[in-house]
Amino acid sequence: MSLMDHLAARIRADGPVSVAEYMADCLLHPQYGYYTTRDPLGAQGDFTTAPEISQMFGELLGLALAQAWLDQGSPAPFTLAELGPGRGTLMADLLRATRGVPGFHAAMQIHLVEASPALRGVQAKTLESYAPEWLDTADALPDQPLFLVANEFFDALPVRQFLREREGWSERRIGLKDGALCFGLTPAAPQPALAHRLADTREGDLVELCEPAAPVTQCIAARIAAHGGAALIVDYGDWRALGDTLQALRAHEPADPLQTPGAADLTAHVDFEALAMAAKTAGCAFTRLTPQGVFLERLGITDRARALAAPLQGDGLETLIAAHRRLTHPEEMGNLFKVLGLYPSQAAPPPGLNT
Repeated sequence: MSLMDHLAARIRADGPVSVAEYMADCLLHPQYGYYTTRDPLGAQGDFTTAPEISQMFGELLGLALAQAWLDQGSPAPFTLAELGPGRGTLMADLLRATRGVPGFHAAMQIHLVEASPALRGVQAKTLESYAPEWLDTADALPDQPLFLVANEFFDALPVRQFLREREGWSERRIGLKDGALCFGLTPAAPQPALAHRLADTREGDLVELCEPAAPVTQCIAARIAAHGGAALIVDYGDWRALGDTLQALRAHEPADPLQTPGAADLTAHVDFEALAMAAKTAGCAFTRLTPQGVFLERLGITDRARALAAPLQGDGLETLIAAHRRLTHPEEMGNLFKVLGLYPSQAAPPPGLNT
């Protein structure tokens, strides 16, 4: 049996599924899910994230969090957490860069929020000398100061898709036609959760709604507001999502999201406004949304690149130059990816970010 067989049986029994239900099955089905059955990262996988491109990314995020910790009086103990840690590369780079920050490692308690058993195994090897603790969900994070990073976590959360009609919103759903998966629409109806989008959309526009994003953000923000800390959320998207951004990647190439379910990575652009408003309701302050390239330049990535380049030549030097460009250039990841910071209202924003 395959995930396609499972989905087809479900649709025949219960009718078409939402895009969110489809994404959840494709990514996290216990037997056939994309993340639960494989390590999807790197050259042998389907996509590459910023920490896999260069150590500079994790180093600079780590130093930004460490500076925020110092600015807030070096609270101890504190939670150092990552949502969706991939192979553990970012956390390993972060920990190496912060080793010289007085008291930081002695006070930290590392927690990794990871749903994939396959990736937990990889993370355990990468971070074996640090003895991290794994959590299934963000609401299990301890009630104490929280310094957290989430890189390409929110883009993998399932989204529902709605088409604006004259009479309301039609939800896009996935059914079967001639044995193959296909998109369809429900009858139009009011959608209270999208009332705020009536002013900036018109008939025929498609809007995505990521329902799990707000509760996760509120879990993080509530701890930061109550106990102190900071969060750096890095992902692709914008202040508001508009249009169909559901995409599939397989072997580093775009793929049809409805083909080979469970064998490709599925993501959608992040609606950062929804994250910011969720943080606000939890009493937490948020920064201005900042392009990744600008953020990394403010943190000193060019100086760090020059230091790493000093002993290099040939292919090693070319690889470093390419990595710097890919992370920061507006035509690469520099503008597509954005950074949102969360912090206590009485504290300074995290380094590299403005209010």
